[in-house]
Amino acid sequence: MRTSKRSAAVAVTAVSLALLVTACGGGEKSGDGDQGKDAGKGAPSASATSAPPAEALSAAALEKLIVAQADLPGHQVQKAKAGEIPLAAAVSTDKPSCKPLADVMSYVAPGKPGATATRKAIEVPKAEGATGSPEDALGALAAPVTGVTLGSYDGQGAQEAFASLKKAGADCAGGFTLIGGGERTKISAVAPETVTAGEEALAWTITTDLDGKPFVTKAVVFRQGGTLASFSTLSFGGTVKALPKAIVDAQAAKLG
Repeated sequence: MRTSKRSAAVAVTAVSLALLVTACGGGEKSGDGDQGKDAGKGAPSASATSAPPAEALSAAALEKLIVAQADLPGHQVQKAKAGEIPLAAAVSTDKPSCKPLADVMSYVAPGKPGATATRKAIEVPKAEGATGSPEDALGALAAPVTGVTLGSYDGQGAQEAFASLKKAGADCAGGFTLIGGGERTKISAVAPETVTAGEEALAWTITTDLDGKPFVTKAVVFRQGGTLASFSTLSFGGTVKALPKAIVDAQAAKLG
């Protein structure tokens, strides 16, 4: 039976444990290429299809646009190391339409991005009154960790990826099974949240059934032109109480 908070993180992210357990180390990962060949598709919104066709930005351009340490006071921002972000093909679901949401949870850009970039942002606990006790250490360990992923797309790719996520939020509200990294994770509920960012945005509270106990995480995605920004927040403490608003706002500002 998996009872530790680390095991909880493994269960929820399924394939991205390395992102979390290396929270004290740096590294580098800037994906580029056809990351999402097997992702589900949906029809883009009317407003999205009225936009002129986009050309995907390069991985180097995304590296300049993704949030950095200077953008997020109160957080530790790190690059992901090579091998820490799974291929889209390594993430699957029992319900095909839920695949894009599973991608976001696993720090993978959904759909067919031409290039990607990823960061992890760890909220730094306030030090006031800290004593160095085991309780303080556990509190630090439970600080929210947010994976930030930018994907840039050709043509209507970003709109299509966003539409597939909107469909996933509706189709998968009653739950689904996320498969990856040798784990089968039961997602018991996907509940919509309210968020404003970019040209169009979505957010959810995602509840996982972990050995009969709820493990609550948050996910946000927004589109700005041909770029899709996604955010997946979890905590070793088992429950994330709020959307990562400061991180979303900072990323939205950088994308314009």
